[in-house]
Amino acid sequence: MNFKLFIQRIQNIIINPVKTWNAIYSENRPVRVTRNSFLLPLILLVTVSACIGSFIFTHSQLSIIYSVFIGVKYFILLWLVILVSAVILNEITHTLDLGKSFAVSFKLISYSMAPFFLCLVVSLIFESLFFINILAFYGLYIFYTGAERMLHPPEHKKMPMLIAVTVIVIAVFITFNWVLSQLFDRIYFAFIA
Repeated sequence: MNFKLFIQRIQNIIINPVKTWNAIYSENRPVRVTRNSFLLPLILLVTVSACIGSFIFTHSQLSIIYSVFIGVKYFILLWLVILVSAVILNEITHTLDLGKSFAVSFKLISYSMAPFFLCLVVSLIFESLFFINILAFYGLYIFYTGAERMLHPPEHKKMPMLIAVTVIVIAVFITFNWVLSQLFDRIYFAFIA
């Protein structure tokens, strides 16, 4: 794992997404490289933040095991949101006649979620800074510029695709968050507490 490359890729995708998408397009690396060198470290960073925030601030009256549960929940949640959203985007692009490539869909979703993950790092540690998550909407711009470079959609298909992906990612996140919260809370309070 090259941490310098990881930090540089996050910085580049946020500061200059158009140039970064051109680099991603020309590199044409497989999904596992994006997963292992970008997505998993970012998800692990959010997971650690969720554990720390839960243990120190949010659920300090509960045992550390509950904080670990919260971290595991966020790891599973974010991984599922990325995978399910990428699969659905793959189907949307096929329906809109923009090609069908899971690798492109996975990269678009993964890199577009970077601002949201960075906001989660802060807001999961310091719950009072929850409003910072509004900055995650910058991911829409990252997605838009990435879709232009990776999919080359005609002008009349750009906005419907952006709206569809936004609604789907939000719906998938809310649904899986609710299901996993119910599941982990029941497991914890039934067997551990």
